[in-house]
Amino acid sequence: MRLLIANDDGVFAPGIRCLADTLAIAGHDVSVVCPDRERSATGHSLTVFDPIRAEVVRDRFHPSIQAWACSGTPSDCVKLALGALLQELPDFVVSGINQGSNLGTDILYSGTVSAAMEGVIEGIPSIAMSLTSFTVHDFQPAADFACHLLKALESSVPLPPKMLLNVNVPALPASEIAGVAITRQGIRRYHDLFQKRVDPRGKTYYWLAGEVVEEYPQDPDQLPTDVEAIAQNLISITPLTFDLTYSQGLTQLSAWLESETVRQLFNC
Repeated sequence: MRLLIANDDGVFAPGIRCLADTLAIAGHDVSVVCPDRERSATGHSLTVFDPIRAEVVRDRFHPSIQAWACSGTPSDCVKLALGALLQELPDFVVSGINQGSNLGTDILYSGTVSAAMEGVIEGIPSIAMSLTSFTVHDFQPAADFACHLLKALESSVPLPPKMLLNVNVPALPASEIAGVAITRQGIRRYHDLFQKRVDPRGKTYYWLAGEVVEEYPQDPDQLPTDVEAIAQNLISITPLTFDLTYSQGLTQLSAWLESETVRQLFNC
């Protein structure tokens, strides 16, 4: 398969090198377009007021891989790859492997997920891959799982349009991973704390810190959340979409709009 690999940790991140090399060794036609520096927590931002530059990267990845380092955001990388750099569109966009989890509400800020989302917006099936640790650097189990997942997807029913897979892999040896679960998006909240500091020139600045609070809603009638799955040492696969419409609210709001009081208020 033709694969486009992107990330938000930058060209020198070990996760993207492990993923790209593993997929290339498995026989896939791999291209890499990733930021030239750390671009975590950029969400789905795009560069619109500055030029975007892409430099060819040599001697960083497997010899069969074409690679570019891009001056833009993770979403820029995918958009530029699909619109300018690649001669043929890929069969899949794979973003990662991210250093750190992308669980629950973290996906709203994630450059890793946003790069995959850009692929889906452009009509390319996409996967976001994350290793759930900021300190463990053994990305091989996650890279091997990505390889198996792509093979399974290639031989089975294609992913529906508008849907990407957000995959989080426990930071454990493969023998200690308990299995794979299809999950819902969970909830991760932060007790945000801005630390007030003073720089050497006497000017005040603020540094965002915070402690994560993970919620585990108990609902036996629903699938487990991604947060719950990782707590049980399971690989979490969560289907996501860029369509943020709250479908349950459509009926409620339609009925509200048709009420006599509101119609009089809106004069309609």
